[in-house]
Amino acid sequence: MLRLVSPVFLALAVFAQAQQEISPTPPATRPVLKALPIGGDDDITSKPLDGGEAIVPEKPVAPVVPAPPPIVQATPIVTVSPPSPLDVKPTGDDAVRLQVFLDEAKFGPGVIDGKPGQFTELAVQSWNEVNGYPINDWVAVNTAARNGVKNPLAIAIVPDIAATWVDSSLPTKKALQAKRKRMTYRSYAEFMSERYHCALEYLTILNGSSKINNLKPHDSIIVPNVQPFTIERLTGAGYKADEAMSQRHAVVDTKINQVRIFEAAPAALVIAEPGSVSVTPVSRPNRGLIASFPITPGKPQFIKFGTWEVRNSVELPHWRYDQKLLDTGKRSSDSQALNIPPGPNSPVGVFWCGLSKPGIGLHGTSDPETIGRARSAGCIRLANWDAVRLPSLIRPGTTVEIR
Repeated sequence: MLRLVSPVFLALAVFAQAQQEISPTPPATRPVLKALPIGGDDDITSKPLDGGEAIVPEKPVAPVVPAPPPIVQATPIVTVSPPSPLDVKPTGDDAVRLQVFLDEAKFGPGVIDGKPGQFTELAVQSWNEVNGYPINDWVAVNTAARNGVKNPLAIAIVPDIAATWVDSSLPTKKALQAKRKRMTYRSYAEFMSERYHCALEYLTILNGSSKINNLKPHDSIIVPNVQPFTIERLTGAGYKADEAMSQRHAVVDTKINQVRIFEAAPAALVIAEPGSVSVTPVSRPNRGLIASFPITPGKPQFIKFGTWEVRNSVELPHWRYDQKLLDTGKRSSDSQALNIPPGPNSPVGVFWCGLSKPGIGLHGTSDPETIGRARSAGCIRLANWDAVRLPSLIRPGTTVEIR
């Protein structure tokens, strides 16, 4: 737990209280509800709707609602925590600083929580590989994080737009979900935790349970100082092939639960795979590696090992739920399946990247805290904030190796 007891923090608390008093709306009594697992891609086809295939328009779909207002950036704050040694895994403020730094560099550390674990270590290894440092070195990355992230925490305001993405009455039964127009968040706390790439538990540590349990628009809270995931800017766009990005390739490693994205012709290096026991130091930077993210692979019996190609790429996908397929392995008629609408609590999250192997793709999730732990049926899950980065990195035509 970060220790924030200082004169500066006390002043921050006064500031946050003043922000609450500005709003005439009385505090809500809504409890914090997590994004409940509602099946993931239990439908092993895991296909968006319309015949089971993702719809990728010839051109990106124009927004059907007015453009959202400009994003109000969080205000960095000064915190107090003893500095960690540079040559080991950091703690306190430096742990959050490192996770924010890696996240911004597109080497996903998993949920930001101030407790670096397996995914933070894998992200450090990827960063070291790209920059030519020994794979397990901590000095270089901790130094870069201190120089690049002066303030690991910030004050953020719950935006008005959150009201259109939060519905505490969202059902958990799929038959009822199919009648909704959107798979929303279930609380403002869930909205803000995903927006700032962290867990509800961490927001509670930073702000206290009373505040997090009763969040509403215009409230101010402490969050990781990371570039926010702005769900309100997703329009349902489809993405076409791109001359450069379509030539890239991605490696989905189901042993270490990570996807690594490379340029078309990365430099050949004699190194160990991240997470291996035997490590050969990198002699020069591997600029071919451009990003890596933690994933949850499919169940072993459903994983489709091999080399595939990205065929479609779409925001806010629908999802076809087929109970007969789950029970018998045989696909039912469309009239018997359920059409689950898009949204952050969809089992396929807010983005779908379909592969040439039918029914298999890289996609988001309704519960980012389970990335790396819960097993999906056949697809590759990423946190929503990582999944939405995929169209800026890979496009239809990209080679994806699952191993």
